[in-house]
Amino acid sequence: MAADPRTPSYWSEATRTLSACDPVLARLVQRHRAFTLGSRGDAFQTLARAIVGQQISVKAAQSVWERFAACVGGVRPEMVICAQLPALRAAGLSQRKAEYVQDLAQRFHDGRIDAATWTAMDDEGIIEQLTAVRGIGRWTAEMYLIFNLARPDVLPVADLGLQRALSLHYNRGKPLSERKLRVVTRPWAPWRSVATWYMWRSLEPGVTGEPGKP
Repeated sequence: MAADPRTPSYWSEATRTLSACDPVLARLVQRHRAFTLGSRGDAFQTLARAIVGQQISVKAAQSVWERFAACVGGVRPEMVICAQLPALRAAGLSQRKAEYVQDLAQRFHDGRIDAATWTAMDDEGIIEQLTAVRGIGRWTAEMYLIFNLARPDVLPVADLGLQRALSLHYNRGKPLSERKLRVVTRPWAPWRSVATWYMWRSLEPGVTGEPGKP
């Protein structure tokens, strides 16, 4: 079977290394062979979608997104900046979300965010840049690093799915403190994104998309 073109080049090395150092991951790697990671879609639209979809269902988020896209006439920074807040509200965005997407648009438009520079930046630098945007928290930035930039060593400690999987596999179902969580996952470096992906898969073996928000 041909490899999925979205599979990061490092995946085979990462799974071999993780399997050698962690028996739980060794079992999960054997069990879950299919994966999708690193979609590399348009940065501005992906992040705008993340803001639009906050705290609403997937179906509702898609409906609002379609109305929002129609309202601005094309989801590009310069178009979003020019939109009036009442029009964005009429498209289904809350006042805060309308302000957030315009803040994001302004940062892309004036160059404070330039996705072309991210290949030369480390993970924390990108996270710092993204979390300066109103409405984008660390979890959203980490999900972008994992699923869109395919960064190999991101550990989203606030993610409830990761926390749940770690408690099940490493602590007999009991919650782990953040300190213990970091201790358990330390051997996964420099492939913590990959290990996290398998933790998510262990909870939802039929799903390859992003896990639930914290």
